[in-house]
Amino acid sequence: MLKHSTVPLMRAWNSWSDRPAEMVFLPLGVRITPALYSTRSRTTSAIEPRRDTVRLGRHAIDGSLIELETEHSGTTVAFRTEKSDPFAIRGNWEGKAGGEWGLRFWLTLAISADSGEVVTHEAGRNVTLVKIGTRFVAVATAEAPVHVTGHDTIDDLRADFETNGYFYTASRKNEASVIALRFNLEMMRQGAYAAAVADSAELAIVKAQTCLAAGNPSTAPTAHNGTYEGSLDAIRDVVAWNTIWDETNSRPYTAVTRIWNLGKFAVWYNDQLFAALLAGVFDADLARENMATAMASATPQGNIACIVTSNDAWVDRSQHPNGALVAWQLYQRTGERSLLAASYDALARNQRWWREHRDPDAFGLLSCGTSDVGEGLYKGTHFAARNETGMDNSATHDEALYDPITRTLSTFDLGLNCAAALDAEMLSKMAKVLGKEDDAREFAAIAERCRKLISENLWDESRNIFANRQRHGGFVRSLSPTSFYPLLCGAATPEQADKLLQHLSDETTFGGDYVLPNATRDDPAFADNVYWRGRIWPNVNYMVWLGLRRYGFAAGASKLARQSYELFMESWSKDRIAAENYNATTGEAMDQGDTDPFYIWAAMLPLMAVGEIIDFDPWSGWTLHNAGTDLSVGPMLSPSGMLSVSIADGLLEMSLDGRASLKTNLQTSFTQITVSDARFSCTITPTGNDGFVALPNVEPDRIVAARLDGREVRFEASTDGARLELARAAHGRKLDVYFLTV
Repeated sequence: MLKHSTVPLMRAWNSWSDRPAEMVFLPLGVRITPALYSTRSRTTSAIEPRRDTVRLGRHAIDGSLIELETEHSGTTVAFRTEKSDPFAIRGNWEGKAGGEWGLRFWLTLAISADSGEVVTHEAGRNVTLVKIGTRFVAVATAEAPVHVTGHDTIDDLRADFETNGYFYTASRKNEASVIALRFNLEMMRQGAYAAAVADSAELAIVKAQTCLAAGNPSTAPTAHNGTYEGSLDAIRDVVAWNTIWDETNSRPYTAVTRIWNLGKFAVWYNDQLFAALLAGVFDADLARENMATAMASATPQGNIACIVTSNDAWVDRSQHPNGALVAWQLYQRTGERSLLAASYDALARNQRWWREHRDPDAFGLLSCGTSDVGEGLYKGTHFAARNETGMDNSATHDEALYDPITRTLSTFDLGLNCAAALDAEMLSKMAKVLGKEDDAREFAAIAERCRKLISENLWDESRNIFANRQRHGGFVRSLSPTSFYPLLCGAATPEQADKLLQHLSDETTFGGDYVLPNATRDDPAFADNVYWRGRIWPNVNYMVWLGLRRYGFAAGASKLARQSYELFMESWSKDRIAAENYNATTGEAMDQGDTDPFYIWAAMLPLMAVGEIIDFDPWSGWTLHNAGTDLSVGPMLSPSGMLSVSIADGLLEMSLDGRASLKTNLQTSFTQITVSDARFSCTITPTGNDGFVALPNVEPDRIVAARLDGREVRFEASTDGARLELARAAHGRKLDVYFLTV
């Protein structure tokens, strides 16, 4: 009876389809589909972003709040759906602006079941009911519909409107595969409905009517106020809206975008990894599902396919091996070892595949290629090989030649080699946690060797920058922000790192108001402003930001985070656009056709902003920063519960699952944070002010041991709980507190 019984209960009712206003109870395949009809244009809309104007609003990960607006033939309608019970939802609509007489603009709620069961409308009680197996779904509306029609499909309903107009009544029925409850915006400019699931018809009806009568809850709070405000909200909305159901493979996943039409499903390896990273900010289950979707593209040869869609599979090539980085970050955020175990084997095979198949001279550095397997589009071409970087038309490939004998490009690709070195480093960390000591040593050695080769062979002394290089020749002329990726993988020497930092602010190359351009501003390719020839890409900014943080370039990282946040918010705040890429001169998102307006990795721009406050850094672990500016952010996932942080008048307060866990007025960073029922520990970076650290709800007499840099210290009782006074210090300090559980 149940179609998809493994979907988490609180996510069962959600916007699972490519029609974002359509609510689906996934376990039963029951759909409530809004459809609009304009008499003026004699056209219908099922509210589909590829065809219709849709402004995607707030969207909770579990679907407990969903908001959107749509415009059809000059009429604007807002929709809102809420739920506090996993088996019941309440929806409402409001006509915001009219393009014609409301009597002739119809809003229809179509109720149907994927399995084709007959839906019945009981006019006397104003209830619509469908039975699937032994379970019932009831839909009740605040007002009776003007009339009720029956159809075989949603398309038939739309055809009825478009063929027969709004006065037609011959299609009236109370039983059909699709029951359409028809309202108009003259008589029902505002309306509401509720739907409920139960194991008897009467229980379902009563539950729906009770939910409807309860009205709308109070306005949901924002997730991020103050410094970098709106960042966490934006990440949530981009992830939640792009999370849909893959009918072909019977799985939920966060798509690159719900707007593109690439077949029944489409998975790019790196895009799917970043979807997992972003989902993990809120929901470990969704992060796990996205990682599983990415790992499902692993091939028998060992690589993870570049893309797999319902139309094609590019198994002859892969993409940057970023999987171990994301898996490690998710482990840090969730504390769940199972996230490492689930992906480790596929990621380890993928790393070894790169070494075996993309190093034709056995030199130790990699070149992009396309293997002689599969039937993917472009296989065996220069373009297919370029796909392995993800930067398909980047000017950094212009001088690369394709060798059909080795099936590789003639260049060492800098970005690819840095990603592979970092992947090996992260795999070593994963292997240690999983008890695979031999693997840990193997991958650590690979990472170290790669870092040395990158530093010695891909550093262009004449330009003081890292660059792509011909395997048997000199450096290529064109550069991209991958020139900074040696910071990400730890390959840059201190001297090289200092020289790199100068390029970051050079407005003739990578600097400027809008950063980072994926061709330097002095490169002829920059003027093309097409895809990777000059535009700004969120995933690249994020990687450079991580690298700057790794090397301790805090000011440079913060500047990049601020610029990235401001770039994102320009189009997000005004038009709710989360763009695939951006113009590096104007900051515009939709100035040319080669970008998507609601792309998953756009949320990596506000992720950087959140990371300036709270992050789960690959090297520093759980980190928290108090810059002294007022803000509130959360809740978000942490290894110790749902995490929220506020700063007011310089005082930082952290809570876990709604319970105060830390207070401090030290304006500094806290790294390697560990919180459990019996322990709190962290490293406190250098502080320029005297201050305190307090553990609320921990009385001093419960403390078994407290050490600062290994020396015993005394916590005093205060209104903040156990409190330690600290003087300013020019060096970092390690704090460990052990206490008795209550």
